[in-house]
Amino acid sequence: MSQEEQEALAAQWAAQLAGEEASAQDNASAAAGDANSDEALAAQWAEALAADEEQRSEPSTFGGPGAGGFASQAKEASFKDMTEVAKQPRDNKRNRELDFILDIPLNVSAELGRTRLMINELLQLGQGSVIELNKLAGEPLELYVNGKLVARGEAVVINEKFGVRLTDIISPVERVKQLG
Repeated sequence: MSQEEQEALAAQWAAQLAGEEASAQDNASAAAGDANSDEALAAQWAEALAADEEQRSEPSTFGGPGAGGFASQAKEASFKDMTEVAKQPRDNKRNRELDFILDIPLNVSAELGRTRLMINELLQLGQGSVIELNKLAGEPLELYVNGKLVARGEAVVINEKFGVRLTDIISPVERVKQLG
């Protein structure tokens, strides 16, 4: 690089540095102005907070200054006497709470016994065929409600219809074990 090129490059750098210094001074004076405006804003906040504290420290009444005109809207409160409702027996309340589920239909089925068949055996069944079940004669039938075992009993005939006389009702603990 020649001497002239070096001097031209040095002049360029000097001009850039002078421009940067001038903009830095402008920024500094702007920042000083911002600091003044920040101080002015802080002073305004302090005045507003002091005025707010003075309003809060003054005793006020409902409908007094700052109440927003609520005194003109105030009304006497009246409540319904609930002593009669409270005196009703709780059993009656429970019955009322359960009334809405009493009309829900449930599927109830009685099972005489079970077995497993191969498809081939199923296809060979015809009228008069006998299927051997897993229960012995005299063993209790099982009563299912919505597919869950709830009781056991014995088969009876009433007015030419089959029925089940319950002999054993499954405890809630056993019903929960069946779910798992």
